[in-house]
Amino acid sequence: MSPTSAMTTTRVNDDLQTIYHRRFTGKENYRQQVWGVLLSDFFQRFVPIEGAVLDLGSGYGEFINGVRCGARYAMDLNPDAGKYLDKGVQWFQQDCSHRWPLADNSLDVVFTSNFFEHLPDKSSLRETLREARRCLRPGGRLIALGPNIKYLGGAYWDFWDHHVSLTEASLAEVLQTIGFKMERVIPKFLPYTMSDGRQYPLFLLRLYLRLAPAWRFFGRQFLVVAAK
Repeated sequence: MSPTSAMTTTRVNDDLQTIYHRRFTGKENYRQQVWGVLLSDFFQRFVPIEGAVLDLGSGYGEFINGVRCGARYAMDLNPDAGKYLDKGVQWFQQDCSHRWPLADNSLDVVFTSNFFEHLPDKSSLRETLREARRCLRPGGRLIALGPNIKYLGGAYWDFWDHHVSLTEASLAEVLQTIGFKMERVIPKFLPYTMSDGRQYPLFLLRLYLRLAPAWRFFGRQFLVVAAK
């Protein structure tokens, strides 16, 4: 790595630490409780109990720490991310658009939430998706949750580290282009409230997940499930 590249990487890492510390400090317990509900009431059904799972852009580890599976991996560029992971989670601190330290056909699920929009450009996203496909076993799933610019408009850009604008349709198109098959494409799934400071009662989240018609009114994040 050249001195210039090293300086750039250090600056990016410092920015990530500062941004996420400011954005999420004081909300860790609530976020953990929210993900406990999201897992038990929705996402766990997509994960084989003995399967290998990678949490892409793992953040504070709420998903990968709580999911029930055989082998757990996490990937995040933020140097702080590893501090929040359970001892049984193997962490990769790296640029996700570079080759992953995993064998071909070694994963059952790649999960990511509110991450793709943070990648620097569409080329990085495409290479990341290609790595996900390489590492997934035949029939393995990519599960992607993220803000849908179609329903957020200008509010999508209220976060300094949002770079790539995505809808459920654009993500599905690039996934199909590189060989994934769509299993579920939901334009409106969860509300866009995780970072605004409000902490709603968890029973409302459980109720919301059971009332799919409500998603059309309150959902601002897409859900895409694609299979290799």
